[in-house]
Amino acid sequence: MKTNQSKIEKLISELCPNGVEFSELGSVCNIKTGQSVNKIMIEQNKGEYPVINSGKDPLGYINIYNTENDPIGITSRGAGVGSITWYEGKYFRGNLNYSVTVIDKNILNFRYLYFILMNSQKQINELSVFNGIPALNANSLIKLKIPIPPIAIQEEIVKILNSFTELEAELKAELKRRKKQYKYYRNELLTGSKNFKVKNFEKLIKDKIVVTILPPKKLTKKYYQKTGKFPIVDQGQNLIVGYTNDQDSVLEENECVIFGDHTEAIKYINFTFAQGADGIKILKTDSKLLNAKYLYYALNVFYKKTGKYTRHFSFLKKCDLLIPPLPEQERIVSILDKFDTLVNDISIGLPAELKARRSQYEYYRGKLLTFNELKI
Repeated sequence: MKTNQSKIEKLISELCPNGVEFSELGSVCNIKTGQSVNKIMIEQNKGEYPVINSGKDPLGYINIYNTENDPIGITSRGAGVGSITWYEGKYFRGNLNYSVTVIDKNILNFRYLYFILMNSQKQINELSVFNGIPALNANSLIKLKIPIPPIAIQEEIVKILNSFTELEAELKAELKRRKKQYKYYRNELLTGSKNFKVKNFEKLIKDKIVVTILPPKKLTKKYYQKTGKFPIVDQGQNLIVGYTNDQDSVLEENECVIFGDHTEAIKYINFTFAQGADGIKILKTDSKLLNAKYLYYALNVFYKKTGKYTRHFSFLKKCDLLIPPLPEQERIVSILDKFDTLVNDISIGLPAELKARRSQYEYYRGKLLTFNELKI
């Protein structure tokens, strides 16, 4: 990286020692709105071309395209207003996505422009209005000022930053493959054997192999704190939703499984915690018969979400679980823990590596794209 930066510094000292010219986006690019599109139109005209509209991911795929080799877009309305999109090849640009087309490629490199816009996300958000539906007016966007160094400098910056984005793409692809592999082995380990007993989850509860614990006190959300002695577990997707110092709401359980009645989230807990607002079931297992972590993995495979906003514990109890002997449960847990760490642990697994590389990319992007403005 030092070699590349030195080359950049050399080019800057040779080509623009006194700074670079800043221009309004509208003077170097044409900005236009895409064509009207909706899910019904996509459904009736399915095809191979992605529809890029108000999100970073395609809205769907359609049989016509209105954009080719014009990769940069900016979301004009909605929750993702101001988001920058990059999509190569042929696609359909929707009416909630501005095209940002370079007028003269000898002056402005497309990929350099993309990196500049990504680095200008804060300024673009400041140009947006958030009264009612968030919106970004094209008349405001064209006034965004961007640095335009000589094309040789732009190309060198692109070369450096592309190396970061390519590495990130490789890590994302590897993480996707590992998640697929993890899911496969989890399903095989928890459903593949015909030699283990299949037991109804409701019967496990009645036989006290799994006990539903009803704590005497639950915290309401107005008492959640950002810091505190005890973490709070509620029924959302996040494991910890807040903290408290309220000793009376604490459950000192070594291991248990949490089920959210409304969200249908299943969580494994192995620490002292406080129970959040009403709507969760806390399942403590008989550790001599059923490993709590095994139960957590098994429920994630066997329970099929209903997707309806109601209490779902009755649906959960209908699950039939494969229950092997305890040593086999522990072996399965050990294997799945390794996969889970690799694909989900943000401190040591692939997500941690991806996060580190993304932070590194953003740091160097900010460094490389900061220029002194030329004073005329």
